[in-house]
Amino acid sequence: MKDHLQGLLRAAVRALIRDQLPALEVPGDIRIERTRDAAHGDFASNLALTLAKPAQRNPRELAQALVERLPASEQVARVEVAGPGFINFFMTPTAFQAVVPQILDAGEAYGRSDAAGRRALVEFVSANPTGPLHVGHGRGAAFGDSVANLLEAAGYAVAREYYVNDAGRQMDILATSVWLRYLDLCGEHVPFPPNAYQGDYIGDTARALLAEAGERLVRPAREVLDEAPASEADGGDREKHLDGLIRAAKQLLGREDYALVLTRVLDGQLDDIRQDLAAFGVRFDRWFSEREVVAGGAVQAALDKLEAGGHLYRQDGATWFRSSQFGDEKDRVVVRDNGDPTYFASDIAYHLNKLERGFDLLIDVWGADHHGYIKRLAGAVQALTGRGDALEIRLVQFVSLYRGREKLSMSTRAGQYVTLADLRQEVGVDATRFFYVSRSNDQHLDFDLELAKSRSNDNPVYYIQYAHARVASVMRQLSDKGLTWQRERGLGALTRLDEGHERGLLNRLSRYPEVVEQAAAARAPHTVAHYLRELAEDFHSYYNAHTFLVDDAELRDARLALVLATRQVVSNGLRLLGVSAPESM
Repeated sequence: MKDHLQGLLRAAVRALIRDQLPALEVPGDIRIERTRDAAHGDFASNLALTLAKPAQRNPRELAQALVERLPASEQVARVEVAGPGFINFFMTPTAFQAVVPQILDAGEAYGRSDAAGRRALVEFVSANPTGPLHVGHGRGAAFGDSVANLLEAAGYAVAREYYVNDAGRQMDILATSVWLRYLDLCGEHVPFPPNAYQGDYIGDTARALLAEAGERLVRPAREVLDEAPASEADGGDREKHLDGLIRAAKQLLGREDYALVLTRVLDGQLDDIRQDLAAFGVRFDRWFSEREVVAGGAVQAALDKLEAGGHLYRQDGATWFRSSQFGDEKDRVVVRDNGDPTYFASDIAYHLNKLERGFDLLIDVWGADHHGYIKRLAGAVQALTGRGDALEIRLVQFVSLYRGREKLSMSTRAGQYVTLADLRQEVGVDATRFFYVSRSNDQHLDFDLELAKSRSNDNPVYYIQYAHARVASVMRQLSDKGLTWQRERGLGALTRLDEGHERGLLNRLSRYPEVVEQAAAARAPHTVAHYLRELAEDFHSYYNAHTFLVDDAELRDARLALVLATRQVVSNGLRLLGVSAPESM
């Protein structure tokens, strides 16, 4: 309908140019908005206000001139000029009824467009491969995947990517944690440091390492401890002690065997993460290794490009990026005084690689604890591209799980947390994904386990899926009665859909393409979730108030056309959120 109204207004502008204002130009974009108050019509345009200055006309007089030149339309009942010059459109019932054949003809494509024509790379999850994914990672996975789905629906060519942080100290801590557990299995006991990784998966990985390598990687515990400073229990510094154990592992195992431990641990964790995300309905086009960036010379190439642009300087033996010139609170080190590049430098190189692969838009989905990192990276991308809009960083706020009134604890290093696998096994993939995106990503989420598992109207995902299943049930009942739906007869009788519930449902269905467009532009899948809840409410109210399988064949087929269109939109919307649309419940 918006496209139709825009066409009418363009025709009116062209007529006005021909009659009175030859210097005026037809605008490329004409804004049409839904009205908030039905007394002001169904749609409104501020076109007269935007054209008033170039036309040198009073906006209200200009609005009236445009209205007088609007072509006749069967979809428009009447048009009014309101306020300082708004043009309000009151649509005919036919305009809303026309949405039914549009939905049925388009099917899964209803609500999609090819307007964007750009390439986007969405990088999300990207959790350190140091343990199982927890519920916080799950929210990032559901949000990132839904945003990618929305961008595709808006016409973007989208790639999904997971950046594997497989270089640096965290990987050394993981490898050493597993090796210490391996030594313990072989009878060489080294007191396990409290700041190493503690979860049961460390012991599981150690047993797998023992099964593969036998006792070839065993070294005496006393030699391990000789290489490390005193532990915290003995009055020492816990981090220095852990770093000493890492050095001991590298020295005692040697380059080849240490690499074996690290590789086996990394591969095992990545396999688990891949399987976990696949079971959650999330798949990536590429898993990009940080080690590839570091080893391939990409870091130095990125720094050279920043250097050529005058964005680096040297101070106190280190190399600094002028991030304060891009809104950061201070400049940031990219090369330490010992010559080693920082993690920030690797991140710059990775994002330069993304841009060199031809993506127009980069979207990173991060956890809320990375807030302080945004401006420095956004500044680096702007320095490399000259564009402030090349990179978007979306933060996903924390998740709190509740079982009844009990808040469940989460501590990653200590291994005391609820994993994503635990959550989806208890609640199910559909409920988990829907609940994750039911609130804006920048809002804290309290996840009610009992509500998510309930089969009641209070559970939004159940309520929405039940609407889809109810339509399928109606069609089974139709078949059981020996009847069939006659599509053309139903579409020919849509004018009979004049009950209040039917008008409300038609209006809601007509909004879906706008909801998708707006959700994609705002990277806001929660608006789709809210829309689906409202659509389900409209449908259930209609279902409870009217009988669909009436004796009047024309009315029956018209109502079935409406509910089948509803089923299609519910299915399309749920698909954007990664949620299934069941035929029965």
